[in-house]
Amino acid sequence: MKVLLYFEGQNVIGKSGIGRALSHQKRALASMGIDYTLDPKDTDYDILHINTYGPKSLRLVRKAKRLGKKVVFHAHSTEEDFRNSFIGSNQLAPLFKKWLVSLYQQADHLITPTPYSKKLLQGYGLSQPIAAISNGIDLKKYYPDENKEAAFRKYFNLSETQKVVICVGLFFERKGILDFIEIAKKMPEYTFIWFGDVPMISIPANIRRAVKKAHPDNVLFPGYINGDLIEGAYSGADLFFFPSYEETEGIVVLEALASQQQVLLRNIPVYGGWMNDRVNCYMGENNQEFEQLIRKLANHQLPNLSMAGFKTAQEKSITQIGEELKSVYQAVLDLPYDHQVYAKVTK
Repeated sequence: MKVLLYFEGQNVIGKSGIGRALSHQKRALASMGIDYTLDPKDTDYDILHINTYGPKSLRLVRKAKRLGKKVVFHAHSTEEDFRNSFIGSNQLAPLFKKWLVSLYQQADHLITPTPYSKKLLQGYGLSQPIAAISNGIDLKKYYPDENKEAAFRKYFNLSETQKVVICVGLFFERKGILDFIEIAKKMPEYTFIWFGDVPMISIPANIRRAVKKAHPDNVLFPGYINGDLIEGAYSGADLFFFPSYEETEGIVVLEALASQQQVLLRNIPVYGGWMNDRVNCYMGENNQEFEQLIRKLANHQLPNLSMAGFKTAQEKSITQIGEELKSVYQAVLDLPYDHQVYAKVTK
């Protein structure tokens, strides 16, 4: 078995969760001893596992079909999580959905990160079998490390007692970035740090303005940072606060859980079945609730759920994801192309 992993647009979305998902796929396949290539010119493969949805992705799918290869499409994206992102995304969302459906329909099997996103795809009328497989997490990479935490505090000139709330994500309205800033305004004694970036020309003017200048001094936007600093931030902050309105999974949530960090989320459907309020995380509905929870969590006035969250991350380790991917690949190779027969056999 050999798999061609394909990712289009590294320079645009390579720093996003989808980009990290590809890295996890490589690790997962290696852990299972599955041979893979990243070269789209290589025709010596059995399965095309495609992660993106641009014109080059479509051409590669068509080429794979001509060559008689099986196609697995990783459905990271939906109409719902496309909205409130780039300039014009809401107006383009219906067309984007049609484009996604036209691509996804060509796959022999679909993979999507959560049961929630699987339900969305089924609502699109897609008939292929769909496996809900987490993007996974590298547990060793995010395990708490005192040296990394010290480096994080030193880089941002934070005292040992300074309360720090972090978030990681692109500069999208749907990620809750405006709420993050509004809450920070009411808590000037806390430092709020939003890691991540996106080309400024691609996002609406109000988001650009908020990131560049319309935010209080206690909000920092250091851009995209990887390695020891971000890993130290995950475990060295007082709280990971992710106010996103829509996700297909939220790989940064897995990173925070793996870091044994306290996690505060917006209560949205994607977390159903794996993130539970007051069990392995805390959840809020609005900014008033978020502010109250942030204060209580940062001051240790609520039970610490970080180890319960870590157990959730352990269930989504790279090795576990590798086993699940291998099962899908084997099913794709073993079963007939006819989607109706295929769905019946794998139901």
